[in-house]
Amino acid sequence: MAIDLNIDFSELSKIDPNDVSRWPMALKAIVIVLLSGGVLFAGYWFDTQDQIAALEVEEKKEQELKDIFKIKQGKAANLEAYKAQMAEMKISFGAMLRQLPSKTEVAEVLVDVSQTGIKNGLEFDLFKPESEVPAEFYAELPIRIRVSGNYHEFGTFVSDLAELPRIVTLHDFSIKPNKKAKKPGDGFLIMEAKAKTYRYIEEEE
Repeated sequence: MAIDLNIDFSELSKIDPNDVSRWPMALKAIVIVLLSGGVLFAGYWFDTQDQIAALEVEEKKEQELKDIFKIKQGKAANLEAYKAQMAEMKISFGAMLRQLPSKTEVAEVLVDVSQTGIKNGLEFDLFKPESEVPAEFYAELPIRIRVSGNYHEFGTFVSDLAELPRIVTLHDFSIKPNKKAKKPGDGFLIMEAKAKTYRYIEEEE
């Protein structure tokens, strides 16, 4: 059954808004369509819109959880590699600790430093151990030194210090002419520096 949607607008003024049963079929259809559209819009505005916003929040959380899962999955896949790396680091750390003298070995290190200088033809004008400087698990033992010699002797001295079985480093060094030198080849330079060796702090300390 076809519905005639043509409306005679001249008859709209005669329509009783309180008697819907007498309205033309076309007007009824239009009103029903408008009411249905209004209901759908109201449902979207008051309910569906909030649901869509909540869905977007949940989708964002889902993506964040997926990203976290991927990171953790990657860590789990590389767990054995991490363990092997940690074991290697412990071995390297232990080897470094063995290069730090104990409290009873510090005197031997001081002798090694002075003997290294003498072996390279240097003359010590100052060799003064200073107070220890404690750190997290080790202590620095600074030594003020002043030696006279030439560039070559200074170079071999520094090189030999680096080859000692215990760690010794040089800091704050300066080189200047030796005004007391009698001839150019006879210790015509003076090097001042702070040598540092390091001692492992034992647990009982």
